Amino acid sequence: MRLTVFNGSPRGKTSNTKLLMEQFCRGFLDRPDNQVEVAYLNRTKDLEHQVEMFAKAEHVILAFPLYTDAMPGIVKHFIEALEPLRGRPENPSLGFIVQSGFPEPAHSRYVERYLVKLASRLGCAYHGTAVRGGVEGCQMQPGWMTKKLFNGFYLLGKNCPAEKGFDESILKMLAPWEKMPKGRIAFFRLLNKMGPGNFYWDHQLKQNKAFEQRFARPFIEELKD
Repeated sequence: MRLTVFNGSPRGKTSNTKLLMEQFCRGFLDRPDNQVEVAYLNRTKDLEHQVEMFAKAEHVILAFPLYTDAMPGIVKHFIEALEPLRGRPENPSLGFIVQSGFPEPAHSRYVERYLVKLASRLGCAYHGTAVRGGVEGCQMQPGWMTKKLFNGFYLLGKNCPAEKGFDESILKMLAPWEKMPKGRIAFFRLLNKMGPGNFYWDHQLKQNKAFEQRFARPFIEELKD
């Protein structure tokens, strides 16, 4: 089985999507004679070549982070560039991996519905969509905290026969609940009151020189004007 993976994260090779796909591909390559080719959609100058890769692919996985209940612009741009391939009988099978910082998989179900329609409109056999929330920050976590997460994607890749698509039991393992349990909600509320709950996000804001604007409401101010 020959698999082509498109990483749709704007962070490219420094992304959480890359970490998850590394584990997926490791599992996939554990099966004899399997091959993987990877492309990064943040290399927008390579769009024409990426479309060509899709056209020649046998099986495709498109992986990306959820951005405000949708997809990054580079992913949408890539999808629109596939329009000339619509309906070809030789189009590859198509599966998706959607990860997000939102802890609740429910946030990703709307884009999942779009992806099912996308595969149908392109004329691709639908391989399934793996949804995983709570991924943001995994690069900062020690190995014992990411072991279960990474193992889940390893198993997803290892049990990925083309004729059956993603293993439903593994999809369930990756998203064991749709909405955060009440116990976790209480824990995070307490964590936020104590202060550490915002440490990671404050670090990200400072790193991107946006900390002072963290409470800005530009659209509200625009409406007032």
